[in-house]
Amino acid sequence: MANHVSALKRVRQTIKKTEVNRNNRSRVRGALRKMREAVAAGNKETAEKTFRETVSALDKAIQKGVLHKNTAGRYKSRLAARVKAIK
Repeated sequence: MANHVSALKRVRQTIKKTEVNRNNRSRVRGALRKMREAVAAGNKETAEKTFRETVSALDKAIQKGVLHKNTAGRYKSRLAARVKAIK
């Protein structure tokens, strides 16, 4: 356990930041899961609407530092291809 005041403060900050990161990561994973379900359902309108929401979640994850921009770009590209492939 930390003994110095500054170390105790860092522990508190780490706990808060970990919770924020966990929430952001969970939001992205949930959006990706909804997107996969929408694509599997085969409804193009629903998939397009969900795609916009998922891209927004990915972009926010980039801003928060949860995802690297290239990782999010790869996700967006693959999801767009799947949405486009729906007949």
